[in-house]
Formats: sequence, C-alpha cells, structure tokens
Amino acid sequence: MSRSPHTVSDVMTHTVVAVGRGASFKEIVRLMRQWKVSALPVLEGEGRVVGVVSEADLLPKEEFRDSDPDRLTQLRRLPDLAKAGALTAGELMSTPAVTIQAGATLAEAARVMALRRVKRLPVVSDGGMLEGVISRADLLKVFLRSDEELAEEIRRDIVVPLLPASPSSVRVTVSDGRVTLTGRLRDPSLVPVVARLVRAVEGVVDVDFDPTGGDAVGRSA
Repeated sequence: MSRSPHTVSDVMTHTVVAVGRGASFKEIVRLMRQWKVSALPVLEGEGRVVGVVSEADLLPKEEFRDSDPDRLTQLRRLPDLAKAGALTAGELMSTPAVTIQAGATLAEAARVMALRRVKRLPVVSDGGMLEGVISRADLLKVFLRSDEELAEEIRRDIVVPLLPASPSSVRVTVSDGRVTLTGRLRDPSLVPVVARLVRAVEGVVDVDFDPTGGDAVGRSA
C-alpha cells in the first residue's frame, strides 16, 4: 500500500559528497564538477555540518581577478572581497549552514529553500550530524507518482474517513496529477475541507469538484 512521502527523509539523497575545512579551492571545484552539484557541506569532527560552500562562494575569485574595486565597492562588498582571496573551504564557506532535519515536511523544506534562496539543504540530525542532502529536484520527485497511486490514497485516506456513510458515492479520478471528485456533498461546508486535504496529498497538481455526476452524499447539514 503506497502512501505520500510526507517528510524530507522520504526523498533526500543519502549518499552525499562533503569536504572538510581544509579542502582547497581547486578540490572543491573538481568535486562539484565530478558530482554535478552546486554546493558542498563542510564538515568537522565525525560529520558535524559547520557550513556550506557553494558556487556563489567561489565566483568572487573570478569576478575580482583583474579589477581594482573603488572604495565604495570595497565597503559594500567586503565579504565578497574576502572570499576572492580565500583558499580553503573554511575560508570560503557560508556559516552557519542553512540545514533541515529529516523529519521536516517537504513543504517546510521548500519554504526554507525559497526564503534562503538556496538550491540544496544538508539534512542533519538533532546533533547537527550530516544524514543526507535534499535538493529542489528531490522535492519534485513526488510529482512522478502515478495517477493510480494518487487516486488510491485519496479514496483511502480522505474519502472513506470523511464520508463513512457512503464513500462509494464519491468517485475519484486522476489525470496527469489533476484530481476530480464527482458527487454532491450534502454538507457544502465540507467542500473546502476536502479540497484542502486533497491538495495536501504529495503529487497532486490540482483538484476540482464535479457535482453533476451523482446523488448527494455525506452528512446532512
């Protein structure tokens, strides 16, 4: 029986490439190219995440290679100028690292990425130890679920519990992630409730009600 992957642990990548504080600039670039990633967690000790070095942290070295910034630019962009001269991950990294825990919801991970403008998040334990990485691409995996899986989950986890009297009177069809519920509800106030629950199912693109295809079902008003 398939259920929606509700947490980061369901979709994160467990095999993660990371570096220590002493990793050199060129080593970082090589690893990013080899593993096709845009950022690397920086670890110390037995795997505690202390920062992240990203492509954005590396670019100032090229940006300021042949320039002589004026005083105003120097004042405004002191962090970038410092990174232009950095040689190791410890000097380049952004710290503290923006991380998330494995038990967080996918919606929470998406919000953190959007608010902090990052493409990848290290997944850490309560003690800050690296457990994996979640990326924007990982968040989109839920939309690969089949229409049949989505319809089954909606019937089982939403229609049956919410309309126990006659769940078979509500027909659930899914096409390319778009859900249509056919059947009139005796209690119209349930419509937004059901819609909200269906939209919360991982992989659902949209939801619509078709009240013309059946008798009124559900509880009386």
